[in-house]
Parts: sequence; structure tokens; C-alpha cells
Amino acid sequence: MNSQYINPLLAATVNVLTTMAMVEVTVGKPCLKEGLDSLGDITSVIDLKGDNHHGSLAISFTKEAILNIAENMLGESFSEVDETIADVVGEITNMITGNAKQLYSESGLEFDLATPTTTIGKNIPVTHTVTGATLLIPFETKAGAFYIEVCFN
Repeated sequence: MNSQYINPLLAATVNVLTTMAMVEVTVGKPCLKEGLDSLGDITSVIDLKGDNHHGSLAISFTKEAILNIAENMLGESFSEVDETIADVVGEITNMITGNAKQLYSESGLEFDLATPTTTIGKNIPVTHTVTGATLLIPFETKAGAFYIEVCFN
């Protein structure tokens, strides 16, 4: 997969979580995803569509990671992944893709963004709007892991 598609998402993810949630993020080694199931406890999927490019991004957080991120963002403590946390994940997804959209635009790629769909639950199949290989990028925080999946045609 072309780094032109991946690098803006990596930069946007680190930027959003560092600035909005005050969370230190470490990027792991990307690999091809095997299977369809989510790796976290809550997952949000968003479509990235342009005239000549079409992609899909999923971000999946472990319970520990997203509860810590939500606490940092909202200033209150959470113990369960619920609808409030789902709203936080949807907003994080919007912020990451919005930030990446600006970076894409600077390199001549234009994308329209859809509304993210968020699902609570572990091992839930992730449905991308693009067929083909899915790149899995693991991230680590002090509280736990999260994962980004990317497909582009």
C-alpha cells in the first residue's frame, strides 16, 4: 500500500491523541490484517472517498486505552465502554480523518468524509467499504493498545 495514503493517517492519529487527549502514542510495525474481526472493544469505521481514490479506515480501541483517552478528553472517570465512549470514539475518528484530509489535500489528494459508524464489542467483524488487502497498524499507549486498519483501492 502506498505510503502517500498511510503517512497522513499516522501523523493525524499521533497529533490528535497527543493534543486532544494528552496521551503519548507509540506506533507499532504495520502488517497485513488477517481475518475480519475487530481487535479492540470498540471500533469506528469511516469511508474516505475521492474522485480517483476510495478508502476505508477503522480504529479499534481496547477498553483500557479508550477509557484513559476519554478520561483525559472529558475530565471525568469512566469504567465501562458505553454510548458516551462510543461518542468519544466517533469524534476521535472524525478528528483523525479531518486532520488527515488536510494533509492529503497538501499532497494533491482530495477526499470527502462520511459519518463514522461505531460498534461496541470485541471480535465484531469490521466491514470496510473497499475490497482488498487491509493494512493493520498497532499503536500503544501507557493505558493500552489500539489499532488502525486501512484499505485503499
